[in-house]
Amino acid sequence: MVFKRLWKITKYGGLLGAVGTTGYLLQKNDWDVSTIGVVRFGRAAWAAVRLVADYKINLRGMDYDSPEYQKLKSEIHLRSALQLRDMCCLNGGAFIKVGQHVGSLEYLLPKEYVETMKVLHNKAPQSNVDELKGVFEEDLKMKVEDVFDSFEKEPLGAASLAQVHKATLKDGTVVAVKIQHPQVKSHSFVDIKTMELLVHCIAWVFPGFQYMWLAEETKRNLPLELDFLHEGRNCERVERLFKHFSFLKVPKIHWDLSSERVLTMEFCEGGKVDDKAYMEKHGINVNEVTKNLGKLYSEMIFVQGYVHCDPHPGNVLVNKTEEGTQIVLLDHGLYQSLTDTFRVSYSKLWMSLINADLEGIKKYATELNCGDIDMQGLIMNPCDIAIKRVGSKYDQMPIFFV
Repeated sequence: MVFKRLWKITKYGGLLGAVGTTGYLLQKNDWDVSTIGVVRFGRAAWAAVRLVADYKINLRGMDYDSPEYQKLKSEIHLRSALQLRDMCCLNGGAFIKVGQHVGSLEYLLPKEYVETMKVLHNKAPQSNVDELKGVFEEDLKMKVEDVFDSFEKEPLGAASLAQVHKATLKDGTVVAVKIQHPQVKSHSFVDIKTMELLVHCIAWVFPGFQYMWLAEETKRNLPLELDFLHEGRNCERVERLFKHFSFLKVPKIHWDLSSERVLTMEFCEGGKVDDKAYMEKHGINVNEVTKNLGKLYSEMIFVQGYVHCDPHPGNVLVNKTEEGTQIVLLDHGLYQSLTDTFRVSYSKLWMSLINADLEGIKKYATELNCGDIDMQGLIMNPCDIAIKRVGSKYDQMPIFFV
């Protein structure tokens, strides 16, 4: 009798405790169910199940070479991409980041996925400015009004992990304040594990699935991107390495107003590098910008082996100064370090391509781990190469073939 009573107390007490804890967490996060890990996992798992089922059921038994198969496959690509995009928008944070990455892989993925996910570059969620001020005050133990004379409500830009606001310090210095979305860091561990598990499940269903690296890259790089002090150190390293380029501008960091979730830096004027109207209005020579960007990235790849990983137009600004045209490089959260061996082989591959040295091309392509693609691959697009390498028997897999 006593045992049964204790069991009931334990059972109902645990249930009430779980409900109470969930209610408390929801109330703390403005009743946003997306803050619950199991909800975020459930959304991602359901999207993955629907995607796999769509390919498996609807493409089964069809003739790979028939026009009907190609048409249906394109429709499934689009349906699946839309489902994944909706899930990324609901879950936010790391999922938006991965979706944006998918949207930039036009050389590798079907156009339906790329075009659908590209929208995320301009549709990143915005946090309420008061929530961001809360992050600033929590990390730096200072009141926003004690630090800034003004703090603009509308962001200069919003991304998957953070957003940037223009502000003016008490001494009149204009700065850009990058603040991490409040829940991103706390969600990141569960989100990474969720992606890793689902990608492994898809690879189990589709043995030829070749995108395991997407989850692995996210697992390795996301913690670095969530550490804004790491970004600040990268920023200063880039300024040192490329100081001989007078056209390059890298924002100065205000270390006393920075933390793992807050990065306060010099505000830099400029228009996006793909904004032709801005360049014409300010008398900026497009050819000069192109030439200098080529110099900068050649130095990164072939000389320093330290490459900026996210050079989209929002991170590369151009500006006309008294000294000439200036290129402003932003967002230094992620860099790729290239080994000496890689850089030497890559340099020799390019020299072989320039000199039409077929044997050299084969040799250095092999050293770079892509030597199994025959010479026809030089005039094929990357997705055609992927099809050629894998073969048709895995043609029913998601985000794989054009």
